[in-house]
Amino acid sequence: MTERNTLSVDETLAALRAVGEATRIRLIALLAQNELTVKDATAILGQSQPRISRHLKLLAEADVIQRFPEGSWVYYRLSDGPEGALARDVVARISNEDAVLAADQERFQTIRKAKAEEAAAFFAGRALTWDRERSLHVLEADVEAAMRNALGDAPFQTFLDLGTGTGRLLEVFADQYVSALGVDASHDMLSVARANLSKAGLNNAQVRHGDVYALNVPPKSFDVVAIHQVLHFLDDPARALAEAARALRPGGRLLIVDFAPHELEFLRDRHAHRRLGFASEQMERWLDALDLDLEKTTDLVPGEADDSKLTVTLWLARDRRIITDVPAQNSSREVA
Repeated sequence: MTERNTLSVDETLAALRAVGEATRIRLIALLAQNELTVKDATAILGQSQPRISRHLKLLAEADVIQRFPEGSWVYYRLSDGPEGALARDVVARISNEDAVLAADQERFQTIRKAKAEEAAAFFAGRALTWDRERSLHVLEADVEAAMRNALGDAPFQTFLDLGTGTGRLLEVFADQYVSALGVDASHDMLSVARANLSKAGLNNAQVRHGDVYALNVPPKSFDVVAIHQVLHFLDDPARALAEAARALRPGGRLLIVDFAPHELEFLRDRHAHRRLGFASEQMERWLDALDLDLEKTTDLVPGEADDSKLTVTLWLARDRRIITDVPAQNSSREVA
């Protein structure tokens, strides 16, 4: 299906009418850089919540912006369609020296800084727990390097990170994707991720509150889907894999990172693990049932022979729908 990237005359006029108002221009200028809530916009523009909500509603009705409910909050962002592109073009032609927009930006940066400090405080509160778990396996930098090696250097269009946490993978693969979405069930984690993405300047990556068992994304819409250290927290990993497979475009790739089978029972009580690792035979059965071919398996084994250390395994699978005339290749297994 070809994505819509042009507008009719009537659609263009509707988008211009929606944008053509002082408050809405200010909102568009802010949304061109980051997503906002009504509370954010109210604080920055100094207008009442009903007034801001009305302007956002008009912009949303014209498809200039999109709204993303997240619990009791709603986040707004410029749309990915031609209406959003038109709005970006309008903003790009406004002088950087405009006093009103400059003041809005200054207030926006103050709010961004406050959120970053709040997110950092949350992360620091969890750091001891997470550092304890990280110390049980190879360095995270080695895991990230293995993930990049598994996917290769070729660019791809769309990237979906399930259980995105702090949004780290959105940063790791930022030089390869055109657009990316991270999904997580934790509002606190999403606050951390948003702060990290803002700090890194990744305007082409978003994060959303969501359920890995019931993804609110179109089917067949992502070239690469990653599930990094998530499955061991789930009661039903196979169901999450099915949702991930549903989101893959034909020929798309699914990259799973998790622990190999282990016997560290304390991880159930202290770190909320539901599964003590996954055998590759089980993973391959799950993937095959979803019409995914396991192309590569990589084990990252701790350097020292210690039963208290965990092996991290990477599984790379490909949706088989696109390839029907090429003989299936035997999957390979690497040990690093």
